[in-house]
Amino acid sequence: MKSFRKYLSKYLASFMGLVLLLLAINVIAFGWTFYGVVTKDYGDFSPQNMLDTTAAAASLDGISEEFSAQLRRSHIWAVYLDMAGNAAWGIDMPEEIPEHFTIQDVALFAKGYLADYPVFIRNTADGMLILGYPKGSYMKLSSNYFSVCAIETMPFFVMGIFAADFAILFLAYFLSKRKILKNTEPIITSIEELGTGKPTALSVQGELSGVADSVNRAAYLLNRQNQARANWISGVSHDIRTPLSMIMGYSKLIADEDSLNVEVRKKAEIISRQSIKIRELVQDLNLVSQLEYEMQPVHKAPIRIASLVRTCAADLLNGGLPDQYSIDIEISADAEFTTFEGDARLISRAMNNLVQNSIRHNPDGCDIMLSLNCTEDSVILCVADNGIGMSAEKLRDLRERPHYTESTDDRLDLRHGLGHILVRQIVKAHNGTMRIESEDQKGFQVILIFPKATETRGVIRF
Repeated sequence: MKSFRKYLSKYLASFMGLVLLLLAINVIAFGWTFYGVVTKDYGDFSPQNMLDTTAAAASLDGISEEFSAQLRRSHIWAVYLDMAGNAAWGIDMPEEIPEHFTIQDVALFAKGYLADYPVFIRNTADGMLILGYPKGSYMKLSSNYFSVCAIETMPFFVMGIFAADFAILFLAYFLSKRKILKNTEPIITSIEELGTGKPTALSVQGELSGVADSVNRAAYLLNRQNQARANWISGVSHDIRTPLSMIMGYSKLIADEDSLNVEVRKKAEIISRQSIKIRELVQDLNLVSQLEYEMQPVHKAPIRIASLVRTCAADLLNGGLPDQYSIDIEISADAEFTTFEGDARLISRAMNNLVQNSIRHNPDGCDIMLSLNCTEDSVILCVADNGIGMSAEKLRDLRERPHYTESTDDRLDLRHGLGHILVRQIVKAHNGTMRIESEDQKGFQVILIFPKATETRGVIRF
């Protein structure tokens, strides 16, 4: 975690450094762009300073050649009016500028413009000095003046700086994002694989090597725990088989012994039936564990699913189905010759488990339906019964909780859950989906949807 914080801090510091660098560049660019304008408009040669220095040196008799040359170099024309409004002298006066001004004329150009020339005026002891600048050089307001060049340049400058900053920041974001994703994607992928229970091994160098080591340690521990859990279940299943076989054998001998009374033989038959249930439970538990930790090979081959459904139904009927139960088959014409890649043994096991669940949870009998349909890209297998069903609360538990759920019949020591977990694992191994539907006293059905084109799932052995 410390290395990850250090990694993020580095990128945040780099980004802040980039922002500060951009601010410095913006200030430099502003100074570079407007330095000449600022020094010209507000420096030693600004209109206000030129007016002050020229007024101090001017009189009705004229102005020195040095000031005249300075005005010409700055492209400034000048005129000096006497008290009567007549031009006592002028320097480079434009042709449209008159030689005489009335009071009304002075009042008009005192606002800032004379014949569209921006002008600056100063009253002196014996007259008025007027300095005129080229048309379009300044925008005069009542209390200040602004360079037209600066005003015209400013929007382009702001837009240019904004575009450049945006482009640089976006490029920095894009490159940083690509680098961060490149560095973190293996870690994220490994964490996602850990979430699915898959083993993972990371090899990351640099600042995130500490995070990679932590993920590898977690993967190793999870792998050992999963392996220990699977081995424990497998060992317990193996250890149960021998005493269970003995119980089943002796109970059958007792049940078949004619010299014993009927009550003892009935109890022996109960022991035999319950022993079979225990054997099936252990087998299911072992298979669930193997599928969950990918220790069970999934041998996929083209399956003609309609034939498999008929074979499963025939095996159930030939196995001695009690009279209070019936099994019917419904196969659509489209599904009759449909094939898909799958493990026929596991698919049969899933169907058998679902049928046995219907039998187990409906002791008074029910009708069981195996139906098969298909779409353009899916095979839909449904196992349904018209039995006691399940309440909405228990159905929600069965859908959401990965453990056993008590039966709706409180008189029976039966549990839903493991059989459906096994079926769910088999469906998952075939990249399919499973849907459970039921209402209290209105039957129970499980819908298995398999894709026609399935990818072969790798088998991981420990």
